[in-house]
Amino acid sequence: MHDSFRRLYNSVLEHRELDPKKSRTAKLHQAGRAKMAQKVGEEAVEIVIEAVQHNHDGVVAESADLIYNLTVLWADMGITPDDIWEEMRRRETALGIAEKLPKSSDRPPVADEPVLVRKAV
Repeated sequence: MHDSFRRLYNSVLEHRELDPKKSRTAKLHQAGRAKMAQKVGEEAVEIVIEAVQHNHDGVVAESADLIYNLTVLWADMGITPDDIWEEMRRRETALGIAEKLPKSSDRPPVADEPVLVRKAV
C-alpha cells in the first residue's frame, strides 16, 4: 500500500505544474491551500453521508476522492507519505496499530517524544 501512496504523491507533484484547464491537480494547486483543505473536508463529509446511507460503493468512491485530495494537500505542505507512515509507526509503538492517540495533554508520552513539564503559576 505504501507504494501506491508514493505513486499517487509523485503523480501529484508532477501534475501540479500542468495547465489548470487540463489537470484537476494543477487547478487545485493554483486555487491554494484553503481550497485544498476545503476539498478534504467536503470529501470527508461525503464519506459520512454514504456511510449513514449504508452505501458501501459510495464510501469506497468517496474514500478514493479523500485520499487524492489529502495527497494534494500534503504535497502543497511538503508532507510526504513517509512522514505519515512514520507517524503511524510512532503510534503503533505507543498504543498498537489499531488505536488513535488521545488528544488530551495527559496521554502517556510516546518513545522519543519530548515530555513537556508545566510549571505551577
